[in-house]
Amino acid sequence: MEQSILAWIVQYGYLAIFVLLALGIVGLPIPDETLLTFTGFLIFKGHLNPWMAYAAALAGSMSGITISYTLGRRFGLPLIHRYGRYLRIREKHLQKAHAFFESAGHWSLTFGYFVPGVRHFTAYAAGMSELEPPKFALFAYGGAAIWAATFITVGYWLGERWHDVLANIHSWFLGASVTAAVVIAAYVIWHQKYARKS
Repeated sequence: MEQSILAWIVQYGYLAIFVLLALGIVGLPIPDETLLTFTGFLIFKGHLNPWMAYAAALAGSMSGITISYTLGRRFGLPLIHRYGRYLRIREKHLQKAHAFFESAGHWSLTFGYFVPGVRHFTAYAAGMSELEPPKFALFAYGGAAIWAATFITVGYWLGERWHDVLANIHSWFLGASVTAAVVIAAYVIWHQKYARKS
C-alpha cells in the first residue's frame, strides 16, 4: 500500500498529494506522514517545487478535514438523536461535548494532526458538537498548515535518510503531542476551578 502511494506521488505529483491527503484525513488508510515526508524528499531531489507541493498538501488537508467536519455536523447529530439511546448517549453527553470544544476541544483540531487516529475523528466530533465554522476553520486550518510544513520540512532536511528516520520522528511527535494535550487539559481544569472561586 505504502509503495503504491509513493509511486502515485512520483507519477501524478501535486494532484496525487492533494487527493491522497484529502482522503487520508477523511479516514481512509493512507500513511499521511509518510506521504508528506516523501514529498519533502522529492523537493530535496528537485522533482517538486516546494511552494506548489506545500500548497497541494495544505489544500488536501484542509479539504479532508472540512469534509469530515461537514459530515459530522450534517449527519452526526441526527444519527445520534435517532440511535444514541442504543449506545447510551444522552442529550447531556452532547452538551458536554459541545462545552468541551468551546473551552479547549478546538485545540485538538490543531494538535490532533500529529496523533494518528486522532486527526481522523476530531473534525467529526467538532461537527457533531456544533462547533462554529469560523472557530473550526481557525484551529483546523492552522493545524493543517503546521502539520504539513513540519513533515515536508523533515523530509527535505533528512534527504536520502527520510525513510529510516521517519519511525523515530513519528514516535517523538506522538509523545510531544500527548504531552501538549495533557498540559492543555491541566490548564483548562485549573482555569475552570480558579474561575469558580473568583
